[in-house]
Amino acid sequence: MVTRKSYLFDKNPSIFYNFDMKKFLTILFLILGMIQCFASEELSKQATAFYSDNNYDKTMELLLLINEKERSPQDWLLLGNLLDEKGEKEQAIFMYQKAAEVDTKYYKPYYNIANIYMEQSRYNMAVENYKKAAKYNPANAYVYYNLACAYLKQGKTRDAKNALIKAVTIKNDIPEVHYNLAYVYKKLNKPKLAKTYLDNYNKLMDKEQSL
Repeated sequence: MVTRKSYLFDKNPSIFYNFDMKKFLTILFLILGMIQCFASEELSKQATAFYSDNNYDKTMELLLLINEKERSPQDWLLLGNLLDEKGEKEQAIFMYQKAAEVDTKYYKPYYNIANIYMEQSRYNMAVENYKKAAKYNPANAYVYYNLACAYLKQGKTRDAKNALIKAVTIKNDIPEVHYNLAYVYKKLNKPKLAKTYLDNYNKLMDKEQSL
């Protein structure tokens, strides 16, 4: 007579079957998630490459293949840029806002939103977004320059001057910054400073034309 060994799981093998199945499904979902993530990253890289080559139709096609939950801030930014190029400004703003939702410290969406608001003469909104861009990228002279332009549109000459001073402190070879400083100092009745910055502007322009 052969005695069959008895094991605990012999009585109810389905318990262990269910346990193994759950484990298998968990691993499967993890693998599928990783595959999807890798696929999204590859699509994003390809889209960026096509965008660099000015192939905007292919860029859009690839970006739309990426699941919304998998899109990076850069993906949303490129979608905004493409829509902005097409003149679809409100849709572009929506895409830029999505980019900012994914990464709240990414300055470019705020900067691009502000530029659209400037085009639309919505200067309060432009200032608000340029300030956010400056907060997250305080070393960008062009952010402060554009902020100054928005202030000038609002008639806020002193605020414009302060923004321009920050811009010129960061980068002192942008001709337009010196020209606008000459303008604001003239408005503030400081002719000597106005002349200084106007001279700087002329020198920089001469240098550019000689290149």
